[in-house]
Amino acid sequence: MPARIPASILVSVVPLNLPPRAARVRPVAETAGVGLAGLGVYGVVGHLGFLPYPALQLAVLAAGTGIFALRRRLPGAVLLVLAALTGLVPAVGPVTAAAAYSVARRMARPRLRARLLACAGLLLVLCATVAGPRIGPGSAAYGLALGLALAPTAVIVPGLIGTAQGQQGRLLRALRERGDAAERARRLADSEARIHERSRIAAEMHDLVGHRLSLVSLHAGGLELALEQAAPELREEAVLVRRTTRDAMRELRQALGVLGPLGRDTGPDALTDATGTRADIEALVAQSRDGGIAVRLDWTGPDLDARPAPVRRAVHRVVREALTNVHRYAPDAHVGVTVVHDDALVRVTVRNGARPGPPAPAEEPGTGRGLTGLRERVELLGGTFEAAALPAGGFRVDAAVPAEPAAGPDPHRTNDPYGPDPRRADDPAGPDPAAAPVADRRRTAEALTLGFGLAALSALMVVGIAFVYAAQPSGRSGPVPLPRVGMTYGEVAALGVQDNGAVRAAATGHEPPRPAGTAGCVYPFNGATERHPGGLLIARYCFDAAQRLIAIDRFDVPSVRDATPWEIP
Repeated sequence: MPARIPASILVSVVPLNLPPRAARVRPVAETAGVGLAGLGVYGVVGHLGFLPYPALQLAVLAAGTGIFALRRRLPGAVLLVLAALTGLVPAVGPVTAAAAYSVARRMARPRLRARLLACAGLLLVLCATVAGPRIGPGSAAYGLALGLALAPTAVIVPGLIGTAQGQQGRLLRALRERGDAAERARRLADSEARIHERSRIAAEMHDLVGHRLSLVSLHAGGLELALEQAAPELREEAVLVRRTTRDAMRELRQALGVLGPLGRDTGPDALTDATGTRADIEALVAQSRDGGIAVRLDWTGPDLDARPAPVRRAVHRVVREALTNVHRYAPDAHVGVTVVHDDALVRVTVRNGARPGPPAPAEEPGTGRGLTGLRERVELLGGTFEAAALPAGGFRVDAAVPAEPAAGPDPHRTNDPYGPDPRRADDPAGPDPAAAPVADRRRTAEALTLGFGLAALSALMVVGIAFVYAAQPSGRSGPVPLPRVGMTYGEVAALGVQDNGAVRAAATGHEPPRPAGTAGCVYPFNGATERHPGGLLIARYCFDAAQRLIAIDRFDVPSVRDATPWEIP
């Protein structure tokens, strides 16, 4: 690490669970949509003339739309209240249909869902029956008919559709969880296979290379003793060979620790209960001070002894690697080690400034594997890692690791067999940019389908309301009354008695004398005018000067016999 770059490691997790703007706008849009659907039913029914008390019905529709917004907090109560309001005011039907769909979709208990839908349907029919004589079609029977027409379209059908949609969603989530479990099992099996292979490689290296290095060290020690008397000037070379062999053995053990199982370390840096604790970090800092490095440690929060071993190991490795790089590249720089520990995360910062003098030449060029290993270790725990130079000189390494890493699949996975669900805020993979357009199209198609379905149900509600109101009695029942003496001309004409010129012509010259006081007569062609062989039965209605019916006469007039064509002269 160059001396002009300070080293810093920051381990932190900052969860941000702010709801997107679409999630806040969607409930308002849904409430406005169902309110417009109810207003459409209200307008069409009013245009057809089947809307008694329009001001009251509009107020009840507005109240029902406001109650619909509470369906997620009080699903059962909201559905029952809306069903009762629909029985009183049929225009609330679209709002009730949307609530039935939403409640049935989110309710996972089938018995409770069935009972709730049944109670809502019965309550709608009961309220429509009671309200029929007052603000309904006119009688309890027609109110019952209106309730029976509205219950399927406002409660039963939307509830069944919501039940099917909810079961489909729960099935997909179950399949996704099953796929995650299968993926975790596969990943664990692959990890176990890699561990076994690493252990085999480590054993082979220990048996082959370790044995050879032990022989080299043994012979170097013997050569050192032999040269002490025979050639003292060559003894230092033998000592160098022995020390180099010892260092090679130490590095081999460290390499075997990497190749061995990931749950433990081998060699002189084996994991203990104190690894990564405050005492362990203080010991690392003290060793650096003994080596001539100006190091300062700031610890905030409780100790790490209760944290999982991978977290403590990561903290130990981060601090040790950073201090080792400072020893190699910036021994004259000031170093600050800061550890901040709380319930959610552990933050570690190791920072060194630039050297006051020229950079110290490194004995050996670095391979960069130290920082790469730190990155892999931190990301395996669900954290992040960053190494960058500082503008003022020095080097900074930032990493983020949760204090309690969650067990399960890698948080950075993207190979979910069923694809990540963008609607799941708890999806550890987060939103997938490739799946987001597909999810948006799916949500748009679902919204359009539900909108068309609500429009169709609203149309069916209008048809049912119009049918019930049109079938109500008009106030006049029984057979049409017959004209009687004493009625006025207007009353007789209202009963369908109208003068017919053909009947008048047939009666001319064949009718009996008119009653005294007759001012005029009417000769209708109706049920009283009958044709029979040889004659025609005619009815005559005579009125006085005051246009009062004074006589109703029926008489026969002869009819002309139809002649055959060859009898015509």
